Amino acid sequence: MKKFVTREHEIEPLPGLPGVPPAGEVILWQGRPSSALVARHLLKVRWIVGYFLILASWAVLAGLNDAQPVGGIVFSVAVLTALAGVLIGMIELFAWAVEKTTLYTITTERVVIRFGVAISMTLNLPYRQVDGVALARLGEKAGMIAIALVPEQRLSWLIQWPHVRGFRFSRPEPSLICLPDADKVANVLSAAIGQYRGARAEQPRIIIQETAGSAMPPSVVAAE
Repeated sequence: MKKFVTREHEIEPLPGLPGVPPAGEVILWQGRPSSALVARHLLKVRWIVGYFLILASWAVLAGLNDAQPVGGIVFSVAVLTALAGVLIGMIELFAWAVEKTTLYTITTERVVIRFGVAISMTLNLPYRQVDGVALARLGEKAGMIAIALVPEQRLSWLIQWPHVRGFRFSRPEPSLICLPDADKVANVLSAAIGQYRGARAEQPRIIIQETAGSAMPPSVVAAE
């Protein structure tokens, strides 16, 4: 997949693209993941908050049961609160960085994912290499879109994280994560793939499925 990943693009001719699009290629949509959705659904910040609340409650109950002084109980809760604040702050900061450093682009020819909090990279996914697209809802409108590649193509799950479908290590699927309006993006992408293959007389068959939560079906947009 080296030919699809570009590292050196500090100066972008167009935002989110490593080079000027060829003649005839049109940008259909650009967007970013939501930092709030990244923190909530990807980094599980609510679970972490709940975990520290349980620890704090346990510290209070254990202190009262052991007849510890009020000052000792308050100190224990304060330490847990400080640890929780630091950890949650780091999570929120990382989620913010993911939003600011990521830009997704859908054109008439490909999907481009510019990402990287530490090292900026660009992933080009031409539609001829796309085997299917899966949509997972995170709410009424929010969701994630995973892009399955043809078997001949491989990506590094670790390098692509968090812009990759979870627990698909053998065949990683690049993903447009935590989109505030995933339905709109899925419609744009499915239409673009259909038009791309239809223009090449491939007569694609488009299958649209949906699933709730973080689980994703094998294919939402499949072309044959």
